[in-house]
Amino acid sequence: MTSGDLLGLFVVYIYVFLVLLASENIFKNNSLHGRKFLHIMVGNIIFILPLFETRMVIVFLAAAPFIVLTFLISPYSPIDLMSKTSAKGHSLGLVYYSISWTVLAFVFFNNLEVIAIGIVAMSYGDGFASLIGKKFGKTCFVIWGDTKSIEGSLSMFLATFLMMIVALIFFNRIPNNLIIIPLVALIATVAEAFVPKGLDNLSCSLIAAIFYYIFVYGV
Repeated sequence: MTSGDLLGLFVVYIYVFLVLLASENIFKNNSLHGRKFLHIMVGNIIFILPLFETRMVIVFLAAAPFIVLTFLISPYSPIDLMSKTSAKGHSLGLVYYSISWTVLAFVFFNNLEVIAIGIVAMSYGDGFASLIGKKFGKTCFVIWGDTKSIEGSLSMFLATFLMMIVALIFFNRIPNNLIIIPLVALIATVAEAFVPKGLDNLSCSLIAAIFYYIFVYGV
């Protein structure tokens, strides 16, 4: 384990702890908004990724432990640790979020911007889709029993598109073919609309990352 790995672990855990603390306290009268705040803000771990130098550290010490931690604060936990934040929304949504982050870190460790693409689609994209859709969604449609809205889907597309640009600039990996950016954002948006019951926390991130990798690096 290198000094970069140690610093990365320290920053990840401190940052996630502070965001969870903020979601529980700043939004203590609105736990749904607290959950979405957590959902979106955890996406900023993309800016911590360059600190890590070892695949096994980022996967098994920075990412995978959150699968267990988020399960323990979910309604399915065998011990009573459920937070107000985890009680809202899809009950295993944060667990799926953690699984996605772990898979992305393992598969795309050598292409950090691809990990970032998956994370921003899952955090900013899906997070704003839910927030805007619930508050302003008027044109609704139902797929697999889930009610979605055109307004939410547009928010998903715009948030993913804009944060993809931020991420790619940060990693200095702007693709030669710029059409890839809105195309991947569109694909992630379709995935969010059609995948049911919280599984969009898996599908949005993995599909966005895989398609971006294929478009930029080939199969």
